[in-house]
Amino acid sequence: MTLPVAVDAMGGDRAPGEIVAGAHQAAAELGIAVVLVGPPQELGDTGGLEVLPASEVITMDEDAARAVRRKKDSSLVRAAEAVRDGRALAMVSAGNTGAAMASALLRMGRLKGVVRPAIATPIPNVESHPTVLLDAGANAECTSAMLVQFAQMGAAYSSARYAVEDPSVALLSIGEESSKGSSLVKEAYGALSATPGVRFVGNVEGRDLLHAVADVVVTDGFTGNVALKTLEGALKFFMEAVLGVIGADDATKRAGDVLLPHMAPLAEAFDPDNVGGAMLLGVDGVCVISHGSSSAQAVVSAIRVAHDLATGGLVARLTEALSSA
Repeated sequence: MTLPVAVDAMGGDRAPGEIVAGAHQAAAELGIAVVLVGPPQELGDTGGLEVLPASEVITMDEDAARAVRRKKDSSLVRAAEAVRDGRALAMVSAGNTGAAMASALLRMGRLKGVVRPAIATPIPNVESHPTVLLDAGANAECTSAMLVQFAQMGAAYSSARYAVEDPSVALLSIGEESSKGSSLVKEAYGALSATPGVRFVGNVEGRDLLHAVADVVVTDGFTGNVALKTLEGALKFFMEAVLGVIGADDATKRAGDVLLPHMAPLAEAFDPDNVGGAMLLGVDGVCVISHGSSSAQAVVSAIRVAHDLATGGLVARLTEALSSA
Protein backbone atom coordinates (compact mmCIF):
# COMPACT_ATOMS: atom_id res chain seq x y z
CA MET A 1 0.00 0.00 0.00
CA THR A 2 1.32 3.45 -0.95
CA LEU A 3 2.09 5.73 1.96
CA PRO A 4 0.10 8.98 2.22
CA VAL A 5 1.26 12.57 1.87
CA ALA A 6 1.07 14.32 5.27
CA VAL A 7 -0.68 17.68 4.95
CA ASP A 8 -0.45 20.34 7.65
CA ALA A 9 -4.16 21.11 7.87
CA MET A 10 -3.63 24.19 10.03
CA GLY A 11 -1.03 25.94 7.89
CA GLY A 12 -1.83 29.06 5.89
CA ASP A 13 -4.18 32.03 5.91
CA ARG A 14 -7.12 29.95 4.70
CA ALA A 15 -6.70 26.93 6.94
CA PRO A 16 -8.27 24.60 7.69
CA GLY A 17 -11.12 24.98 5.19
CA GLU A 18 -9.18 25.35 1.93
CA ILE A 19 -6.48 22.92 3.05
CA VAL A 20 -8.96 20.18 3.87
CA ALA A 21 -10.88 20.83 0.63
CA GLY A 22 -7.67 20.59 -1.40
CA ALA A 23 -6.59 17.41 0.35
CA HIS A 24 -9.96 15.80 -0.33
CA GLN A 25 -9.82 16.92 -3.96
CA ALA A 26 -6.33 15.47 -4.42
CA ALA A 27 -7.44 12.15 -2.96
CA ALA A 28 -10.63 12.01 -5.04
CA GLU A 29 -9.30 13.27 -8.39
CA LEU A 30 -5.67 12.15 -8.35
CA GLY A 31 -5.99 8.99 -6.25
CA ILE A 32 -3.22 10.14 -3.92
CA ALA A 33 -3.44 8.95 -0.32
CA VAL A 34 -3.49 11.88 2.10
CA VAL A 35 -3.33 12.16 5.88
CA LEU A 36 -4.40 15.44 7.46
CA VAL A 37 -2.43 16.64 10.48
CA GLY A 38 -4.12 18.85 13.05
CA PRO A 39 -6.71 19.05 15.84
CA PRO A 40 -9.53 16.68 14.70
CA GLN A 41 -12.24 18.84 16.27
CA GLU A 42 -11.20 21.86 14.18
CA LEU A 43 -11.00 20.24 10.76
CA GLY A 44 -14.72 19.90 10.03
CA ASP A 45 -15.82 17.36 7.44
CA THR A 46 -12.68 15.61 6.21
CA GLY A 47 -14.51 13.48 3.67
CA GLY A 48 -13.22 10.29 5.24
CA LEU A 49 -9.55 11.24 5.07
CA GLU A 50 -7.28 9.88 7.79
CA VAL A 51 -6.38 12.39 10.50
CA LEU A 52 -3.14 12.41 12.50
CA PRO A 53 -4.00 14.28 15.71
CA ALA A 54 -1.96 17.31 16.75
CA SER A 55 -3.09 19.57 19.56
CA GLU A 56 -1.00 22.67 18.77
CA VAL A 57 -0.70 25.13 15.89
CA ILE A 58 2.28 27.30 14.90
CA THR A 59 0.92 30.60 13.63
CA MET A 60 2.31 32.62 10.74
CA ASP A 61 3.79 35.33 12.97
CA GLU A 62 5.56 33.13 15.54
CA ASP A 63 9.33 32.85 15.80
CA ALA A 64 10.04 29.69 13.84
CA ALA A 65 12.82 28.04 15.84
CA ARG A 66 11.29 28.85 19.22
CA ALA A 67 7.84 27.64 18.16
CA VAL A 68 9.15 24.32 16.83
CA ARG A 69 11.05 23.70 20.07
CA ARG A 70 8.10 24.63 22.30
CA LYS A 71 5.19 23.20 20.32
CA LYS A 72 6.24 19.59 19.93
CA ASP A 73 2.64 18.52 19.29
CA SER A 74 2.04 21.07 16.54
CA SER A 75 0.67 20.04 13.15
CA LEU A 76 3.93 21.04 11.44
CA VAL A 77 6.14 19.03 13.75
CA ARG A 78 3.87 15.96 13.63
CA ALA A 79 3.81 16.10 9.81
CA ALA A 80 7.62 16.11 9.69
CA GLU A 81 7.76 13.25 12.18
CA ALA A 82 5.36 11.24 10.03
CA VAL A 83 7.86 11.44 7.16
CA ARG A 84 10.80 10.67 9.43
CA ASP A 85 9.07 7.63 10.92
CA GLY A 86 8.04 6.18 7.56
CA ARG A 87 4.33 6.84 8.04
CA ALA A 88 4.14 9.36 5.19
CA LEU A 89 5.83 9.81 1.80
CA ALA A 90 6.20 13.56 2.10
CA MET A 91 4.88 16.61 3.91
CA VAL A 92 3.06 19.68 2.59
CA SER A 93 2.44 22.95 4.44
CA ALA A 94 1.15 26.41 3.54
CA GLY A 95 2.00 27.68 7.01
CA ASN A 96 4.92 29.51 8.58
CA THR A 97 7.79 28.97 6.11
CA GLY A 98 10.53 29.21 8.73
CA ALA A 99 8.72 26.78 11.01
CA ALA A 100 8.15 24.32 8.15
CA MET A 101 11.85 24.45 7.37
CA ALA A 102 12.83 24.07 11.03
CA SER A 103 10.42 21.17 11.55
CA ALA A 104 11.76 19.33 8.52
CA LEU A 105 15.37 20.01 9.44
CA LEU A 106 15.07 19.08 13.12
CA ARG A 107 12.85 16.04 12.65
CA MET A 108 13.99 14.59 9.30
CA GLY A 109 17.60 15.70 9.57
CA ARG A 110 19.79 16.96 6.76
CA LEU A 111 21.36 14.89 4.03
CA LYS A 112 24.97 13.89 4.55
CA GLY A 113 27.35 16.70 3.69
CA VAL A 114 24.70 19.41 3.37
CA VAL A 115 25.81 22.67 4.96
CA ARG A 116 22.36 24.30 4.87
CA PRO A 117 19.09 23.29 3.19
CA ALA A 118 17.73 25.68 0.57
CA ILE A 119 14.29 26.62 -0.70
CA ALA A 120 13.92 25.92 -4.42
CA THR A 121 11.14 27.85 -6.16
CA PRO A 122 10.01 27.30 -9.77
CA ILE A 123 9.95 30.51 -11.83
CA PRO A 124 7.53 30.00 -14.76
CA ASN A 125 8.31 31.25 -18.23
CA VAL A 126 6.58 31.00 -21.61
CA GLU A 127 9.53 29.49 -23.45
CA SER A 128 10.07 26.14 -21.70
CA HIS A 129 9.91 24.45 -18.31
CA PRO A 130 10.24 26.65 -15.19
CA THR A 131 13.61 27.87 -13.99
CA VAL A 132 14.54 26.68 -10.49
CA LEU A 133 15.60 29.58 -8.24
CA LEU A 134 17.42 28.79 -5.01
CA ASP A 135 17.89 29.86 -2.33
CA ALA A 136 14.55 31.65 -2.15
CA GLY A 137 14.71 32.58 1.51
CA ALA A 138 16.10 29.89 3.80
CA ASN A 139 19.57 31.40 4.29
CA ALA A 140 20.01 35.17 4.34
CA GLU A 141 23.79 34.82 4.51
CA CYS A 142 25.68 32.26 2.44
CA THR A 143 29.19 31.15 1.56
CA SER A 144 30.43 30.22 -1.90
CA ALA A 145 30.53 26.57 -0.80
CA MET A 146 26.82 26.76 0.01
CA LEU A 147 26.05 28.22 -3.42
CA VAL A 148 27.92 25.33 -5.03
CA GLN A 149 25.77 22.87 -3.07
CA PHE A 150 22.66 24.78 -4.09
CA ALA A 151 23.74 24.37 -7.70
CA GLN A 152 24.22 20.62 -7.28
CA MET A 153 20.89 20.15 -5.51
CA GLY A 154 19.05 22.49 -7.88
CA ALA A 155 20.31 20.58 -10.91
CA ALA A 156 19.20 17.25 -9.40
CA TYR A 157 15.81 18.76 -8.60
CA SER A 158 15.39 20.17 -12.12
CA SER A 159 16.12 16.72 -13.53
CA ALA A 160 13.71 15.01 -11.14
CA ARG A 161 10.82 17.45 -11.51
CA TYR A 162 11.12 18.60 -15.12
CA ALA A 163 13.08 15.73 -16.70
CA VAL A 164 15.88 18.09 -17.75
CA GLU A 165 19.02 16.30 -18.89
CA ASP A 166 22.26 17.93 -17.75
CA PRO A 167 20.65 21.13 -16.40
CA SER A 168 22.46 24.43 -16.92
CA VAL A 169 23.27 26.49 -13.82
CA ALA A 170 23.65 30.27 -13.61
CA LEU A 171 24.59 32.67 -10.82
CA LEU A 172 22.40 35.70 -10.08
CA SER A 173 24.43 38.91 -10.22
CA ILE A 174 24.34 42.55 -11.33
CA GLY A 175 26.08 41.87 -14.63
CA GLU A 176 27.04 39.02 -16.93
CA GLU A 177 30.79 39.58 -16.58
CA SER A 178 32.69 37.47 -14.05
CA SER A 179 34.10 40.66 -12.55
CA LYS A 180 30.63 41.94 -11.57
CA GLY A 181 28.92 41.38 -8.24
CA SER A 182 29.67 41.21 -4.53
CA SER A 183 32.70 39.43 -3.09
CA LEU A 184 30.44 36.40 -2.49
CA VAL A 185 29.27 36.35 -6.10
CA LYS A 186 32.81 36.68 -7.48
CA GLU A 187 34.07 33.89 -5.23
CA ALA A 188 31.10 31.69 -6.11
CA TYR A 189 31.71 32.31 -9.82
CA GLY A 190 35.17 30.83 -9.52
CA ALA A 191 33.99 27.92 -7.38
CA LEU A 192 31.14 27.02 -9.72
CA SER A 193 33.42 27.25 -12.75
CA ALA A 194 35.77 24.74 -11.13
CA THR A 195 33.13 22.27 -9.87
CA PRO A 196 32.94 19.01 -11.85
CA GLY A 197 29.45 17.86 -12.75
CA VAL A 198 27.95 21.36 -12.70
CA ARG A 199 27.24 22.86 -16.14
CA PHE A 200 27.86 26.43 -15.11
CA VAL A 201 26.93 29.01 -17.76
CA GLY A 202 27.95 32.18 -15.92
CA ASN A 203 26.10 35.13 -14.46
CA VAL A 204 22.53 36.20 -15.18
CA GLU A 205 20.69 39.34 -14.12
CA GLY A 206 17.30 39.80 -12.51
CA ARG A 207 15.72 40.68 -15.84
CA ASP A 208 16.61 37.21 -17.11
CA LEU A 209 14.62 35.24 -14.53
CA LEU A 210 11.42 35.08 -16.61
CA HIS A 211 13.34 33.90 -19.67
CA ALA A 212 14.77 30.45 -20.23
CA VAL A 213 18.41 31.53 -19.83
CA ALA A 214 19.27 28.68 -17.44
CA ASP A 215 17.56 25.69 -15.87
CA VAL A 216 18.81 26.62 -12.39
CA VAL A 217 19.71 30.02 -10.93
CA VAL A 218 21.53 30.16 -7.58
CA THR A 219 21.89 33.02 -5.13
CA ASP A 220 21.86 33.71 -1.39
CA GLY A 221 18.49 33.53 0.37
CA PHE A 222 18.21 37.28 0.99
CA THR A 223 18.71 38.20 -2.67
CA GLY A 224 16.60 35.27 -3.86
CA ASN A 225 13.65 36.18 -1.67
CA VAL A 226 13.77 39.84 -2.69
CA ALA A 227 13.94 38.85 -6.37
CA LEU A 228 11.05 36.40 -5.99
CA LYS A 229 8.79 38.86 -4.16
CA THR A 230 9.63 41.59 -6.69
CA LEU A 231 8.61 39.31 -9.55
CA GLU A 232 5.38 38.34 -7.79
CA GLY A 233 4.48 41.98 -7.15
CA ALA A 234 5.32 43.09 -10.68
CA LEU A 235 3.30 40.29 -12.28
CA LYS A 236 0.32 40.99 -10.04
CA PHE A 237 0.48 44.70 -10.88
CA PHE A 238 0.74 44.00 -14.61
CA MET A 239 -2.23 41.62 -14.63
CA GLU A 240 -4.38 44.04 -12.63
CA ALA A 241 -3.37 46.91 -14.94
CA VAL A 242 -4.25 44.94 -18.08
CA LEU A 243 -7.60 43.84 -16.70
CA GLY A 244 -8.33 47.42 -15.65
CA VAL A 245 -7.65 48.74 -19.14
CA ILE A 246 -9.70 46.00 -20.80
CA GLY A 247 -12.75 46.93 -18.73
CA ALA A 248 -12.42 50.69 -19.13
CA ASP A 249 -15.02 51.22 -21.90
CA ASP A 250 -16.95 49.41 -24.63
CA ALA A 251 -14.04 49.50 -27.10
CA THR A 252 -11.56 47.95 -24.68
CA LYS A 253 -14.15 45.38 -23.59
CA ARG A 254 -14.52 44.30 -27.22
CA ALA A 255 -10.74 44.09 -27.51
CA GLY A 256 -10.71 42.05 -24.32
CA ASP A 257 -13.13 39.55 -25.80
CA VAL A 258 -10.53 38.90 -28.49
CA LEU A 259 -7.42 39.03 -26.31
CA LEU A 260 -8.49 37.25 -23.12
CA PRO A 261 -8.76 33.73 -24.62
CA HIS A 262 -5.17 34.10 -25.82
CA MET A 263 -3.99 35.53 -22.50
CA ALA A 264 -5.65 32.85 -20.37
CA PRO A 265 -2.94 30.19 -20.87
CA LEU A 266 -0.30 32.76 -19.92
CA ALA A 267 -2.18 33.73 -16.77
CA GLU A 268 -2.60 30.06 -15.90
CA ALA A 269 1.12 29.39 -16.29
CA PHE A 270 1.98 32.21 -13.88
CA ASP A 271 -0.79 31.45 -11.37
CA PRO A 272 0.87 30.46 -8.05
CA ASP A 273 -1.95 27.98 -7.43
CA ASN A 274 -0.71 25.88 -10.34
CA VAL A 275 3.00 25.93 -9.47
CA GLY A 276 2.83 23.36 -6.68
CA GLY A 277 4.86 25.23 -4.10
CA ALA A 278 8.54 25.46 -3.27
CA MET A 279 10.75 22.53 -2.28
CA LEU A 280 13.06 22.40 0.72
CA LEU A 281 16.20 20.73 -0.63
CA GLY A 282 18.85 19.22 1.62
CA VAL A 283 16.69 17.49 4.24
CA ASP A 284 16.23 13.72 4.44
CA GLY A 285 12.69 13.74 3.12
CA VAL A 286 10.36 15.58 0.77
CA CYS A 287 8.96 18.85 2.13
CA VAL A 288 6.83 21.10 -0.08
CA ILE A 289 6.11 24.62 1.15
CA SER A 290 3.08 26.23 -0.47
CA HIS A 291 2.30 29.95 -0.35
CA GLY A 292 0.48 31.30 2.68
CA SER A 293 -2.73 32.23 0.86
CA SER A 294 -3.06 28.81 -0.77
CA SER A 295 -6.45 27.87 -2.16
CA ALA A 296 -7.75 24.33 -2.45
CA GLN A 297 -6.29 24.16 -5.97
CA ALA A 298 -2.87 25.22 -4.69
CA VAL A 299 -3.02 22.42 -2.12
CA VAL A 300 -3.90 19.92 -4.84
CA SER A 301 -0.89 21.05 -6.88
CA ALA A 302 1.43 20.84 -3.87
CA ILE A 303 0.23 17.35 -2.95
CA ARG A 304 0.73 16.15 -6.52
CA VAL A 305 4.27 17.54 -6.66
CA ALA A 306 5.15 16.08 -3.24
CA HIS A 307 3.82 12.66 -4.19
CA ASP A 308 5.54 12.59 -7.58
CA LEU A 309 8.92 13.68 -6.21
CA ALA A 310 8.80 11.26 -3.30
CA THR A 311 7.85 8.28 -5.44
CA GLY A 312 10.32 9.42 -8.10
CA GLY A 313 13.25 9.21 -5.67
CA LEU A 314 14.16 12.87 -5.28
CA VAL A 315 16.05 12.33 -2.02
CA ALA A 316 18.13 9.56 -3.61
CA ARG A 317 18.96 11.84 -6.55
CA LEU A 318 20.05 14.61 -4.23
CA THR A 319 22.18 12.21 -2.21
CA GLU A 320 23.84 10.93 -5.38
CA ALA A 321 24.49 14.45 -6.67
CA LEU A 322 26.12 15.50 -3.40
CA SER A 323 28.15 12.32 -2.92
CA SER A 324 29.47 12.27 -6.50
CA ALA A 325 30.71 15.83 -5.99
